[in-house]
Amino acid sequence: MSTAVIDPAVLKTEIRLFRREPGAIFWILLFPTLLLVILGSIPSFRQPDHSLGGLRPVDAYVPVAVLLGLIVGGLQSMPQTLTGYRERGILRRMSTTPVRPAALLSAQMAVYGGAALVSALLALAVGRLAFDVRLPKQPFGYALALLLAVLVALALGAVVSALSRTTKIAGAIGSAVFFPTMFCAGVWLPVQAMPDALARIVGYTPFGAAAQALNQAAAGDWPGWSHLSVLAAWTVLLTAAAARWFRWE
Repeated sequence: MSTAVIDPAVLKTEIRLFRREPGAIFWILLFPTLLLVILGSIPSFRQPDHSLGGLRPVDAYVPVAVLLGLIVGGLQSMPQTLTGYRERGILRRMSTTPVRPAALLSAQMAVYGGAALVSALLALAVGRLAFDVRLPKQPFGYALALLLAVLVALALGAVVSALSRTTKIAGAIGSAVFFPTMFCAGVWLPVQAMPDALARIVGYTPFGAAAQALNQAAAGDWPGWSHLSVLAAWTVLLTAAAARWFRWE
C-alpha cells in the first residue's frame, strides 16, 4: 500500500457513492448523536455522579459518542467498501489506468475520516445545545487527540481490509474488533468510572487512550503525553502492518 495525493475526481466520485449509502450515513453520522440523545433524555443521566468525579453521565458520554463515529467508520464501513472493490476486481482494473489504486485508497480515507469528524462535531454541538455539556476547555489539545484518533481508526480499518479477501471476512473481522474497541472507548462503562487497574490497561489500547486524552482536554487539561504517544505508536504500527499485508488484488 502506497501513499498518493488525493485525486479530486476520485474523491468526488467516492463522496457521491458514500452519499448513496444510507446505512453508512446513519451509523457514522447520526447513530452516535442519536445514542447521546437517548441517554441524555434519561433524567438520572443529567444528574452529577460521584463515580465520574462529579460529572453527569451525559457529560462523560459526549467523548464516547465522538469516538463511536470513528470506530464505525474505520472498522465497519471502510473495510467493507475497500474489500468489495478488491473482490469485484475494481482495484485490479484501476491499476491499468492512469488513476492508480492508491488514489482510491487515499480518497476512501478522506471520505471516512471526514465523515467521522463531522460526526464528532455533531455530537459536540448536540451535547452543548440539548444538554448544556460544556465544549472542550482545551480545544487545541482536544483537536490533536481527535485527529490522532481518526488516524488510528483509519489505520485499523486498513489492517482489517488488508487481512480480508472477501466482504464477509471483512465483516467478521471488523465485528470481532468492533466490540472490544467500543468497550475500551467507554460505550458500556465510561473510562472515568472504570477501576484504576482496568483504566490503566484500557489506556494502552488505541481508543482507551483516545477516550482518556479527550476527557482530559474536555476538562481543560492538555492531553497526557502518554495517551498521545500511545495513539501515535498504534497509528505507526497499524499503518506499517497494513502496508505490509495490503494487496490490490
